[in-house]
Amino acid sequence: MNALLTPELLRRLEQVQLLAARRAKSSLKGERRSRARGLSVEFADHRNYVLGDDLRYLDWNLFGRLDRLFLKLYEEERELPVRIFLDASESMNFGAPTKFDFARQIAAAIGYVAVCGFDRVSVNVFPEAATTTGNSELAYRNALRSVRGKKSAMQFFQNLSALSASGIADFNGSLKRGAMEARQAGVAIVLSDFLDPAGYEPGLNALIGRGFQINAVQILAPEELTPTTFGDLRLVDSESGSETEVTFGKYRLSAYQQSVANYIQRLSEFAKGRGIRFFSVSSATDLGDLLLKQLRASEVWG
Repeated sequence: MNALLTPELLRRLEQVQLLAARRAKSSLKGERRSRARGLSVEFADHRNYVLGDDLRYLDWNLFGRLDRLFLKLYEEERELPVRIFLDASESMNFGAPTKFDFARQIAAAIGYVAVCGFDRVSVNVFPEAATTTGNSELAYRNALRSVRGKKSAMQFFQNLSALSASGIADFNGSLKRGAMEARQAGVAIVLSDFLDPAGYEPGLNALIGRGFQINAVQILAPEELTPTTFGDLRLVDSESGSETEVTFGKYRLSAYQQSVANYIQRLSEFAKGRGIRFFSVSSATDLGDLLLKQLRASEVWG
């Protein structure tokens, strides 16, 4: 049973399709128009007949007008590689609901739309699983590396549901490795809080350099956007374990919120300047509103 997405939301997601500004280059057939010339129903061009060509595809109407033999070419439909980068670091466990739970729901929705459209889905979960997580976690992650076909959707949901978040994020290293491993560029979906101390620029630039069309979703917890705790506090970094003692009053709350807004603005401007679709959302955001309104309005799918 799928605990990530409701049956009603699944039915609505079946009516949309990922939009790709670039044509797919995959060698596997799907439902994406490719620059490859094949024998599908969509006419593309003519070329001169060469001895040995299949006579069934000769354009006899053109022969009647020009007294020359031409072969009709058609555009093949190819699948679109969809690579989802899912941040499963310890910081994603923060919030109510947690950032990781919301990220998995988004990954489930995007993956479902992709497999319904006969596209190939690969989920890159980072950081790498610790050896203490056991073989089951590694098996779930490995199963998510290549998902294709609507019949695989339920297993896809189950594998996502079984994941856990722990460890220190390696945002840039993970995106760089994903870019290098990809046989073909396609659509990249990055789901993270984007709070890695090492930044985000090198990783996103690696995907851009590889030719990916990028959709980045920053997920922050409500408490990160608007803290409700005041006074003398001891702040603990969930990933490194480092501690800092601060006095957090109303004046500091205002300064903190401005710092968060400035960080999101810089990330948004970086993305916009490089052709990346960027969304910053709370983990308490209504999932249907994000998927069916915000992503559709931004032409992530249609």
